[in-house]
Parts: sequence; structure tokens; C-alpha cells
Amino acid sequence: MHSKDKILQQRYFGFLQTPNLWKEHTVYQLKQLELDTNINAISIAVDKQLRLGKYVEQFVFFNLSQQQHIDLLANNIQIQQEKRTIGELDCIYKEKESIVHLEIVYKFYLYIPDKNKEELNCLIGPNKRDALIEKLVKLKDKQLQLLFHNSTKPYLQNLNISSNNVQQQVCFKAQVFLPFKSKNIILQELNKNCIAGFYLNINELENFKNCKFYVPIKKDWLLIPHKHVSWLSFTDFKAMAKPLLSNKYSPLCWLKKGNGQIEKFFLVWWFEDSIQ
Repeated sequence: MHSKDKILQQRYFGFLQTPNLWKEHTVYQLKQLELDTNINAISIAVDKQLRLGKYVEQFVFFNLSQQQHIDLLANNIQIQQEKRTIGELDCIYKEKESIVHLEIVYKFYLYIPDKNKEELNCLIGPNKRDALIEKLVKLKDKQLQLLFHNSTKPYLQNLNISSNNVQQQVCFKAQVFLPFKSKNIILQELNKNCIAGFYLNINELENFKNCKFYVPIKKDWLLIPHKHVSWLSFTDFKAMAKPLLSNKYSPLCWLKKGNGQIEKFFLVWWFEDSIQ
């Protein structure tokens, strides 16, 4: 297999193995789509210039297109109002006799323990932005509501469908990382299988000074970690990481322990110690 095809396959497989952030419709009544994990070999080219969110959308479209009972009707529909784009419908497909509007999300979240907050309020992006609760509100109140906007009607009419007859689903996959000092946290509302690793700051990194490290590029955050990479020593890794942290960027990293075990973690730029 060509190296470019191999890395695409590895990314697709890693994406496919990422669990939905919740099961069925237990969060905000947003019904989750379960992709067919048996369709585990990708046979299309995906533009490597796409940002990660758009990149994984191509994986979803491919997976759906390979299911015999599903007919993709449209994807990435730009909705215009007075020559201004007001939003986009990720995907509309027909499954048997049902028409489905699907919104696609793939995120990386850090769990920040807070006994005064509900679980959904404890997840944020690795750079202390992109809170889960904000994404859920936007998804429910804006992205899914776009289907019923007056400006969307002409696009639906071109597909010979009415918004009144359309079901709505999400494909919301995520990797969740727990604090290094609190790795025994158990998710209650969200899918515990989404826990993919831990996070720590530069001071806590000293716990792994005898390990090897690797910093994948953003699209390779999808990968299931493996040993066939160019590993860095602890000293070289710290030297690489310091400029990133100075720019308030938290990289996703792999570490390989002396026994060969590989784990994923985020090295965060926050100056305070991770919450106990």
C-alpha cells in the first residue's frame, strides 16, 4: 500500500474506532448515528488540505455511501440569505423511507473536575476554548434549526423534500482526556469509552523523564498510537514543546514507556498544576 494511502487508512480506522460521546439520545435529546464499523477500509481520496473537521466529514460521507440501504442526497449545503452564507447543512440522506438531516462533530476534550458543575460543563478543548456545553447549545439551537430556516426551503425543494418530514441526527465523536492526578474519574452522562488518555502540565511531565515521546500532526490525532514513529528523548521533547506552550498551544502527544506501552496525552500550557 502506498504510504499516502496507508496513512489515510490509519486515520479513517482511528476515526471509526472513536466512540460517540454519548449513547442513543441521552444528551439534549440529540440522537446519535451509529456508523457501520464493518466498513473499515476506505477507498476514496480525501483532500489533505482540509481542516480536521471537514476531513472527518469525508469519512462519514464515505461510510454512509457504502451502506446499501442509505442514499446520500446532498452534503455541505451552503445556505445563503441575501448573498450571505448563514450556515451549512452537513448531510442529508435517505434511509429506507426516512429522510435524515445529519450534523457531524469530532472533538478533543479535557475533563476539568468541579464538584459544583454538572458533567457536561466540565469538558473543554485543550486550549481552554471550545467548551462542550457551548457546542451542544450551538448544535441544538443553531445548526439543527437551520433546516427550518426560510432560506433553506429552496434547497430542500430542489431535493423534493419538506423539513416537516425530515428526522435529525448527529454523529458526535470525541476523545476525552482526564487529569494526570485524577485518572480514576468515571463518566456518568457521557460515554466512558471515549476516555482516550490524560493531560498534564510541564511540571508534571517529570514523572515520565525515562519515556520516549512523539508529537503527531493535527490530522494524526485521529490515529491509534503505534510504535513505528520517530521517538524523541525526554530532553528533545521538552525542547520541542516549550515554544508551543509559550504560544498557548497544547499539543497532543504519545509517550512510550520502558515496557513498550504507548499512551496518549495532552501537554497543556496552563501554568497552574492540573486539578487534584
